[in-house]
Amino acid sequence: MKPTDIKNPEYFHKVVDCQYACPAHTPVPEYIRLIAEERYDEAYMINWESNVFPGVLGRTCDRPCEPACRRGRVEKEPVAICRLKRVAADNKNNVEQYMPDIPSKKNGKKVAVLGGGPASLTVARDLMPLGYEIDLYDDQGKGGGFMRSQIPSFRLPETVLDEEVNYILDMGVLTHFNHYVSSLKAIIDKNYDAIFVGTGAPRGRDLPKLEGRQEADANVHIGIDWLASVAFEHTKKIGKKVLVLGGGNTAMDCCRTARRLGGEDVRVVVRSPQADMKASPWEIEDALHEDIPIYENHVPKSFVMEKGRLVGMTFELVRAEYDENGKRTLVPTGEDDVYMACDDVLMALGQQNAFPWIERDLGLEFNDWDMPVVDEKTFQSSIKNIFFGGDAAWGPKNVITAVAHGHQAAVSIDLYCDNKDVSQRPAPHVTLVSQKMGFHEWIYDSHVTEEERHIVPLADKEKALKDRLMEVELGFDSNVGYEEAMRCLNCDVQTVFDESRCIECDACTDICPTSCINFICNEDEQQLRQDLTVPANNTEQELYVSRPLKTERVMVKDENVCLHCGLCAERCPTAAWDMQKFLYTVTKSYTRAS
Repeated sequence: MKPTDIKNPEYFHKVVDCQYACPAHTPVPEYIRLIAEERYDEAYMINWESNVFPGVLGRTCDRPCEPACRRGRVEKEPVAICRLKRVAADNKNNVEQYMPDIPSKKNGKKVAVLGGGPASLTVARDLMPLGYEIDLYDDQGKGGGFMRSQIPSFRLPETVLDEEVNYILDMGVLTHFNHYVSSLKAIIDKNYDAIFVGTGAPRGRDLPKLEGRQEADANVHIGIDWLASVAFEHTKKIGKKVLVLGGGNTAMDCCRTARRLGGEDVRVVVRSPQADMKASPWEIEDALHEDIPIYENHVPKSFVMEKGRLVGMTFELVRAEYDENGKRTLVPTGEDDVYMACDDVLMALGQQNAFPWIERDLGLEFNDWDMPVVDEKTFQSSIKNIFFGGDAAWGPKNVITAVAHGHQAAVSIDLYCDNKDVSQRPAPHVTLVSQKMGFHEWIYDSHVTEEERHIVPLADKEKALKDRLMEVELGFDSNVGYEEAMRCLNCDVQTVFDESRCIECDACTDICPTSCINFICNEDEQQLRQDLTVPANNTEQELYVSRPLKTERVMVKDENVCLHCGLCAERCPTAAWDMQKFLYTVTKSYTRAS
């Protein structure tokens, strides 16, 4: 194998698994260390730079960082990264003093952002410090988009959302709330320099051809519309017997909300096995904790009406069969259909994009799925000054993905308005700094704790189910936050090897707790992975390979299982190993010229 090029910023970026997995590439270990030091303001602002909504995401994020967490590879449970984000948000002081200065003299460029959700707000947050004038249009009365209309208050208190939305709006964004954009042409005619479309995926899926669907319409509700109606207090009650169709996070929000609005017998009914449900495992756990059963392998067959009123549904029982490629087929079991009584049905079967307000004669190209054709790197449409992001670009995802889209779309808008090539993306900001204080002392705490993952306390269930606005998760206090933060393995503090200092004494291999360091003869990668003391079978994580040493052997380290404990650097008699903190930040529009 060729020597590893550690000067390539993407090499160590990939080693910081949590940050690499985060769509917005939040510097996770950096803010976790600050939480351990009780420097909450700084921890919050590091989050805010990347993910814009730390308090929101500390409660509601889909947590792609946690399955990637290195701690999860040496123990069963990853660090509670998401809930630590909330620790910073809950314990911060007034951070307005740290917000970017907004120039009073504008740059002469005006941008419209359509939709008030996370993608649009991120675009505004990134462009306002550069002197852009931003007009934000949304049909709701406040900013936040689906964060406000589709995430229940018992998961996300309105005060938290308002605070973080207002950090952006208070930069001077001109808001047009309660304004439904019915024509893209009308927006184009206002001669904006650029337009960003972040209108989400506002249409919930239905089962229009199911027997009895039209007759039952008064008591059948589209999940995302129903959640919005509850959020804006248009809907305040529901029947005692409720069926929720669907297995995603929206279904979990619907069933838990229904329990709080008077549903006594609330059931989730899914076509698939529970193991295949799209909902996050913790969302499923929360629903089960609130005594909501999940009926798997039930395919909706008909709505049952009596005297013009919905009284129940019938379902066909199926089983899942998988081919050699893992593709699932639902096969009827041949058993009798199952009848379930109900007063109301909530459909949470997925979401679709809807663009009835975009005229088809503007020159905007659409694909076969009636979605705008959008460049995946630049977020630019076929009309060069119109950009898309969030769910409006490629369908439903999550808040953190929408934020990541917003950052990149803002870069493109700024490049476009500056008459630059939008395909030439700015490089990330990278630093690699030694953590030495003394020969065997480090600036960071390298101790690897054996604490198990802490469980977030919950409000009393009986009280929570009586109050739609009561937040269920109570969050970690500062003491538990510290203990959980100490579980982080500091995987952004890299083990950097200097071949010229190495005397091949093998002291580092003797002390390494995971036997990830090897001094062996070089081979091709496939063979080399098998020749290590512990075979490196995770091919998604690269090997760290040195240049040839004096014996012609090479140092090979399996980055996949390294604990970043620093024992190799402490043990090495010649300082061939050093612990160097790697900080990687994705360039934003407001930093690309700095």
